[in-house]
Amino acid sequence: MAEPSELELSRRGVLTGGAATAALVATPLPALAQGQAPATPAPTMPVRLTVNGTARELTLDTRTTLLDALREHLHLTGTKKGCDHGQCGACTVMVEGKRINSCLTLAVMHDGDRVTTIEGLGTPDKLHPMQAAFVKHDGYQCGYCTPGQICSAVAVLDEIRRGIPSHVQADLTAKPLATNMEMRERMSGNICRCGAYSNIADAMAEVAGA
Repeated sequence: MAEPSELELSRRGVLTGGAATAALVATPLPALAQGQAPATPAPTMPVRLTVNGTARELTLDTRTTLLDALREHLHLTGTKKGCDHGQCGACTVMVEGKRINSCLTLAVMHDGDRVTTIEGLGTPDKLHPMQAAFVKHDGYQCGYCTPGQICSAVAVLDEIRRGIPSHVQADLTAKPLATNMEMRERMSGNICRCGAYSNIADAMAEVAGA
């Protein structure tokens, strides 16, 4: 039977040998040694945006979404990345006055456009009326979806004022009214996991009435 010291050395040898083998396997071979051509850099394009009233110039990978351009390149993190599939509305911003899901559109598609994010609506010292109404009616709860909710709510009231119809109107040729049902229908693309919908509707109703 082996002495304890011999067993210990044997275990050390196994562990050392196993670690060396794992390191060797994990070390990638150079691309050329594997017969592969070097990876080509991703194509980029210059993109000019006017964000919250300020002209910005970026050089972006052509696959960069508008959401990632805002968050990762311009560091405007108020706009949130939720589902990243255009289903939750957390990434809602306004482009040329119209609300869009910024996760579903490429930044290069908006070269020259005006973009408004939550940071461009108001400041802590001078809130946008919709922001103030959300605070008053506790329409934000956890707050994660709030930037998209507010941007969408501002755009919804603008749509109603401009007479753009919706699915809940009995007469699509009539001027829409800012009723509770009308606003809920138009806001249905924005999901609040806290369930603050009634408070959001109250905030929108106050601004619509004003």
